Amino acid sequence: MPLGSALQPGARTHYQPSARIPRMGLPAIAASEPEVVIGPDGLPRLSQAYLDAYERFMQTLVTEDDRPVDNLFSAKQARLLIDSLYASWQHPRFGRRFIADGNIGVFYAFHQPPVVPDMFLSLDVTPPADLWKKSSRSYFIWEYGKPPEVVVEIVSNTEGGEEEPDGKLGIYGRIKVAHYVVYDPGQQTGGEPLRVYALERGRLVRTDETWFDDIGLGVTLWRGEYQGCEDTWLRWCNRDGAVIPTGEERAETERARAERLAAKLRAAGIDPDA
Repeated sequence: MPLGSALQPGARTHYQPSARIPRMGLPAIAASEPEVVIGPDGLPRLSQAYLDAYERFMQTLVTEDDRPVDNLFSAKQARLLIDSLYASWQHPRFGRRFIADGNIGVFYAFHQPPVVPDMFLSLDVTPPADLWKKSSRSYFIWEYGKPPEVVVEIVSNTEGGEEEPDGKLGIYGRIKVAHYVVYDPGQQTGGEPLRVYALERGRLVRTDETWFDDIGLGVTLWRGEYQGCEDTWLRWCNRDGAVIPTGEERAETERARAERLAAKLRAAGIDPDA
């Protein structure tokens, strides 16, 4: 009987493909313990028996293995992308409701290893209150209900499979990442350091567009110093190409503005400290 049919409160039914609660490859439990039951309010919900089985399954997943990131540049580059968003950006619709992170597992299917992007941005989501809970330690697509909008990979060698159809490119396309950015500072796997892919008809295809209108952000290459290192960095930018500043850059801009104002006051014979 489909879940949309009339059922008495408390009645139980086995999962039907037409149910509004998606299956998403959920781990199987005994047939005597249905995945979906009808609650006292008459609405379908996952049974407690299933939730208990799910929690046991989650405890079997490896969410961290203590392996370091590729190299110092990759770590700083990912940090630059993450820090600038939290310091200076908000989405025009969702505001500060986003998660920007990197080097953590993005789990996209049960019984499949995660993909681990150098950096990702997911909109209209908030971090869980308990970050130590197993289901909170990584980005589980079935928990958040959506994939990240943007994924960034930083090429450090020729073995990462960043643009292979059966590698990360294919995986990100299948899970419907809208924008995929590959930064190859050493041009180890391509002729251009910055390569951008957009989701079209279920697959990621190369594009020259570096402005992502749907999220109000773009990417650009910027030569400058970050955390004491002079290099060419991948930066977020606004529509006009101005980079999204880090917290340190914002503070420096404010200091410079205050110093200019103080100089003007002194020139006018006014003590700015009075």
